[in-house]
Amino acid sequence: MSGWALVFLGVIAVSTLVTAILQVAVLVAAGMLTRRIGRLADQVERELSPLLASLNAIGKDAARAASLATAQVERVDRLFADAVGRLEATMNAIQHAVALPAREGAALLVGFRAVLDALRRGTGPRPPRTRTSDDEDALFI
Repeated sequence: MSGWALVFLGVIAVSTLVTAILQVAVLVAAGMLTRRIGRLADQVERELSPLLASLNAIGKDAARAASLATAQVERVDRLFADAVGRLEATMNAIQHAVALPAREGAALLVGFRAVLDALRRGTGPRPPRTRTSDDEDALFI
């Protein structure tokens, strides 16, 4: 072989060796990076798990408070509906207890007044009225 061929062959051998060393270095660096990312993920998980647990507890407490508030509002609504119903029944009872006797009393007063007016005038039953010619003319069409 010629001198130049040996030089080029040596250059090829050295560059192949350098490439192999670089590939091994890249693989070692990738392995180290993978381990670091795994440790970082574990650390993030350890630090966030209490936060997530407390957020979960807060959510459960909020849901419980909302359900209790809904139950209380429903109880108040039933209470007011019951109170309004009782108030209406009471007002109807008062109206019947007062209005009916008041109407009957007013009717009795009207009757007494009619009797008193009749007694004051001294008039008895009126005799039947006889028709006159003016009455007959008014009826003629």
